[in-house]
Amino acid sequence: MAEGKKNLLTREGLNKYEAELEDLKVNQRKQIAAEIKEAREQGDLSENAEYDAAKDKQREIEERIVELEALLKNAEVVDEGEEGEINIGYKVKLYDVDADEEVEYYLVGSSEANSLEGKISNESPLGQALIHHRAGETVTVETAEGPLDFRIDEAVKYSNVNDTEEDK
Repeated sequence: MAEGKKNLLTREGLNKYEAELEDLKVNQRKQIAAEIKEAREQGDLSENAEYDAAKDKQREIEERIVELEALLKNAEVVDEGEEGEINIGYKVKLYDVDADEEVEYYLVGSSEANSLEGKISNESPLGQALIHHRAGETVTVETAEGPLDFRIDEAVKYSNVNDTEEDK
């Protein structure tokens, strides 16, 4: 992660990452230490697969802790902005004029983006086009295949973008 780059997050995204970091530091570290201790007690470490697996898991936990600490160090929670103006933390319902279909997305910071959950980054072409627009407006997104037009049918400040439809 680039040093100094602001990581724009929703309030919910910030809370999620802080909770994950706390769990890794408090619970996961303690659990993996116990697993390593137990594996050590089994004797010869040179041929101890449980010990090797536990050490690999410990390495993964420590790497994730470093990653989360860097992300949170440069985190910035997005302010509300003007009422009704699309920003990070909004759920938008769009009409894709070219494909003649309705689509729905949650606009989130780049570190929270997950296309499988319908979460698009504010840094994506569509995300950039939507920022600071309102319901009823049409935005044009420039793509390699040419421009795409989207009519914004609904834009709602979503209370928890981390609770997608699958979570309910």
